[in-house]
Amino acid sequence: MASHSTASAVPAPAVSGRRKRPPSERGFLFTALAPPFFLLICFYVYPTVFNVENSLTDLSLFGLRDGGEWIGLENYVELMTSPDFRRVVWNTVVWLTVVGVSVRIVLGLALAFLLNSATLKRWRLSTISRILLIVPWATPPVVAIIVWRWLLDPRVGAVNAALISLGIIDQPIAFLATAGWVWPAVITIITWNTLPLVTLTFMASLQSLPHELIEAAEIDGASKWQVMRYVYIPHLKPAIVIMVLMSTFWTFNNFIYIWLTTGAGPGTYTNVMATEIYIKAFIEGRLGYSSAAGVVMATIMTIFGLIYLRVIAERELKEEGEA
Repeated sequence: MASHSTASAVPAPAVSGRRKRPPSERGFLFTALAPPFFLLICFYVYPTVFNVENSLTDLSLFGLRDGGEWIGLENYVELMTSPDFRRVVWNTVVWLTVVGVSVRIVLGLALAFLLNSATLKRWRLSTISRILLIVPWATPPVVAIIVWRWLLDPRVGAVNAALISLGIIDQPIAFLATAGWVWPAVITIITWNTLPLVTLTFMASLQSLPHELIEAAEIDGASKWQVMRYVYIPHLKPAIVIMVLMSTFWTFNNFIYIWLTTGAGPGTYTNVMATEIYIKAFIEGRLGYSSAAGVVMATIMTIFGLIYLRVIAERELKEEGEA
């Protein structure tokens, strides 16, 4: 009788795709993440919830002890149906953000090409030009606003004095108090103080462009405009997109430039969302209404933030795929 031994097959242990973390590692992660989450709740989640709650009441600055009565969405209805608030949104979106950011991007590109040009390098002016570029950026906004208010003053301002001496105007212009001039003046102040960052970002992107691509385009007979369109601009596109989003994010909720320059005037001509919230809350005392305006503004800023994060994530994934 032939005997044979049957080896019992022992199944291999299943390998899980998820590695279980040891208790010590989980404890470390909890300890490390607890403080930032606590701060996030204290300084973001709680104030946001509290602000949303206030926006549904008629809370007044002059009646904080009594609190506000629940009025539901009345503040939001008043916001959406108010011609004054529509004007505020127009000023914020069109003048402050679209026009202001567009001017910075266009001038930033022009300055970046100029500072990166062979002419400045030939005359050894690149270093001094970049140092001068940093001066506005190093100037605090409050100082910049004070200096520009003096420069634009209709009585003692250097700008009016120069224009009169050149025969361009006959009478001084109150740039910060005239409806036709106030927004160009405000945008000029903001641009002067914030343009260096945009320019330096574009310069860094230009300097990372391989010179071989430019030489190859020129050898193929491309004109300067074609080199600009098909070599420079595609290379600068990621930097342009990032700077547009970042500048929009920084500009949309701007308060200091408008308030310290014009006080939202003349009248309410330059009133934007940030100054509107301040005026309604601390001058008129309508905390409930200002909270509703703050919620609307925060919602718009959140949308900007999500777009920015998505663009950054797509860019990183593209770079990882190319690597």
